[in-house]
Amino acid sequence: MMAVQSLQNEFQAALLQDQPAQPGLLKPFGAAQFDVYRNAYRARMRGALRSNYEVLPLVMGDDDFDALANAYIDANPSDHYSLRWFGHAMCGFMAEQVDLVPHPAMLDLARMEWALRTAFDAASVADLAPDALAHLQADDWTALRFGLHPAVQLLEMQWAIGPVWHALKSAHDDVPPPEAYAHHMLVWRLGLNTQWKSLSSAELAFVQGLQAGHPFGEICEALVAVVGEDHAAQTAATQLREWLGNGVIATVQSPASSAMPC
Repeated sequence: MMAVQSLQNEFQAALLQDQPAQPGLLKPFGAAQFDVYRNAYRARMRGALRSNYEVLPLVMGDDDFDALANAYIDANPSDHYSLRWFGHAMCGFMAEQVDLVPHPAMLDLARMEWALRTAFDAASVADLAPDALAHLQADDWTALRFGLHPAVQLLEMQWAIGPVWHALKSAHDDVPPPEAYAHHMLVWRLGLNTQWKSLSSAELAFVQGLQAGHPFGEICEALVAVVGEDHAAQTAATQLREWLGNGVIATVQSPASSAMPC
């Protein structure tokens, strides 16, 4: 039994490390078959990364992406039964291996793509219908705490990669070069469709307040510093209506009640 396990371990190590089988591990014909299998394994792993990061390979080009993929496979062998999750550490890997990334905007693009992938697989919850708030009294609003949908992710970006993503997803040949642009991007899912949006300063203040679990009254106060006292209440109402309609907000809780999903 131990001999079989040792053989399996040596076989796996050679496969994952992209090395020929050790002498004596396999018969000559088996060694040739192993090389075919070894090459097919890495091609399958690269294919999984291309599937999980659809736009990134188009931006990088085949040679640069394959070099990045091969290095990633060496550093992060697949340890999950589903290839859907292969590439979960790619963004961190790219941040450390800058010599393999031709342009820094590609890291933002990878982060956006992985966020969209994980948003699609996030848990499903019932949408919070706007009429669920109709019974509330005016005095109730300041203490309300709204909860975000599990798919929601807030990304801090340094490059305007939205136009690049749109162009390549639409198969346009004319891809605009990315421009430096520090901003935040919100990623979420509406039904079965993933969504993203670059946030204005007011939208960012509102979403960050929701993420922090602040009551609605405190979020309105935070907006005063962004849009001014005369516009804070209207801005908060507009933001609430928009994020309710887009499925970003999933629950609401008042001090006297438990969370209401609908």
